[in-house]
Amino acid sequence: MAMTLRLTEDEHTALQERAATEGISMQEAARRAVRDYVLRGQHRERVSAAARRVMEAHADALRRLGE
Repeated sequence: MAMTLRLTEDEHTALQERAATEGISMQEAARRAVRDYVLRGQHRERVSAAARRVMEAHADALRRLGE
């Protein structure tokens, strides 16, 4: 699927330099960045869900600790 990505001049330069450093195309660097962004968001969601489950399971103890 095609997409147009509009970058500022500074963003373009930074992406170009990073891609060159890694020996990959700017497109591949951008695709990797998108994948990383999505994975980090999914990880945060899983961690938050796990924390909610722990807090619910131990709500009584947490409440007593806060007294």
